[in-house]
Amino acid sequence: MRVKVKKAGKLKHSSQLWLERQLNDPYVKRAREMGYRSRAAFKIEEMDDRFKFLKSGQKLIDLGCAPGGWCQIAAMRVGLEKGKGRIVGIDLLPVDPIPGVDLIEMDFMADEAPALLTRRLGGRADGVMSDMAANTTGHKKTDHLKIIALAEAALEFTHTILAPGGFFLAKLFQGGESAELLAQLKRDFTTVRNLKPGASRSDSSELYVLATGFRRKAETAQGVEAAAPSEG
Repeated sequence: MRVKVKKAGKLKHSSQLWLERQLNDPYVKRAREMGYRSRAAFKIEEMDDRFKFLKSGQKLIDLGCAPGGWCQIAAMRVGLEKGKGRIVGIDLLPVDPIPGVDLIEMDFMADEAPALLTRRLGGRADGVMSDMAANTTGHKKTDHLKIIALAEAALEFTHTILAPGGFFLAKLFQGGESAELLAQLKRDFTTVRNLKPGASRSDSSELYVLATGFRRKAETAQGVEAAAPSEG
């Protein structure tokens, strides 16, 4: 049965609709049952089941990691509980501890954030994941431009830390302004795919871009030493 929320007090109509959607979302229910932090865990799980970019022993960066769903799945698949790999996550919001994951509460767009991530990872990354998204305004073009700016910042950072053969995964919104970003990815990676996992809501314009096989020589970054990608 579908759950309906009665309007109470100062609850806005938009908040009422959001709450109803959460209460009736099968992925939200499954996430609670499985102990996942969010429904987003199913998105990365589905994408990795299909394209196998997460491998044992990898060193990963997770940008915009709150509340931790992606970190949970990545931790299992790189083998953190067995002492393999390393994951460093960053977000503006606090994230409850995840065993083995190094979490940083900071705005990735802060000047000092990339250098801090680099030091905490301790070497080249095998993958950079970004589920970052700015608060939406309701104006599609504005929201699209904001998320493209975040994806471009994530890609710029990726150029300084990614090992040869590494991957880049980022959230976008559908729209024409992503053409330049996609062109850059196609220059720097062997394969670029646009993905819409089943766990993404059908009425959402979000999609993900997965770029694998980094072939551009990583730019010099303070505190990073060249390292071969993990063999998994």
